[in-house]
Amino acid sequence: MVNKSAPSRRAPALPRVTALVGIYLGVVLLTIAALAVMSVVAPDQATEHAWGHAIVVAVVAVLLPLRLRGAQRGRRGAIRAVGIIAAVLLVANVVEALLPGFVPEWMRGQMILVALLMLGVVIDVVRYGIGHPDR
Repeated sequence: MVNKSAPSRRAPALPRVTALVGIYLGVVLLTIAALAVMSVVAPDQATEHAWGHAIVVAVVAVLLPLRLRGAQRGRRGAIRAVGIIAAVLLVANVVEALLPGFVPEWMRGQMILVALLMLGVVIDVVRYGIGHPDR
């Protein structure tokens, strides 16, 4: 006998993406904390461009988990949005990391880390879409 009124116990979609986005959020928080400290002890390492980049990344760090919630439920539009946001973050971070003198060296490393995390998100979203063509 099947109880049709029981809630579905299906695992959330995109568990790797969830982990990668969690790491991304941690990187964003650590970056802002590092910039705050450096503003006091090493102002040349907390430039206006570094702060500007960190603020934009922080805004996206709010948006991405919101879209991820819908994606975890298997919502096609949300899955697509997560992939698009991650792709934009990937490209933006690579381009900004390659601009000479744009940000301090330590932040270039942060940008490359974020780009790699977002590459993982994009790959997983594409794999999920291929594995679930009805979505």
